[in-house]
Amino acid sequence: MTLKKLTIILSHAFVGWALCFATIGIGFAVTTQQNALIAHALGAPLYFTLVAVNYFKRFNYTTPLQTAAIFLGLVMLLDFFVVGLLILRNLEMFTSPLGTWLPFALIFASTYLTGTLMTRRVNRASPAH
Repeated sequence: MTLKKLTIILSHAFVGWALCFATIGIGFAVTTQQNALIAHALGAPLYFTLVAVNYFKRFNYTTPLQTAAIFLGLVMLLDFFVVGLLILRNLEMFTSPLGTWLPFALIFASTYLTGTLMTRRVNRASPAH
């Protein structure tokens, strides 16, 4: 994989993470922690579905499984280093199934399923050689 391709896929993952980060930040400012976590858990798969649609439609450098793993890997790294260590200065967030583990699972699943559906469509639309 070239640096350009890696940058493209990581930038897509970063956009998804930034949308999740904004959801949590705005949610904590305007509602209860529980409601913010629910909004995040609902928003995460939506955001990553939209990001994955764009990625697979325009670039499609990696398989759905690779893409889901890369997207989730970057999200986990950013949550650990930026949110956990730099912002919160503790890793307590990783004890929350609703706040962390459910969104992680939904990010992976939504990215993988979106990629699978989109690559099947492309493969069916391609003429046989």
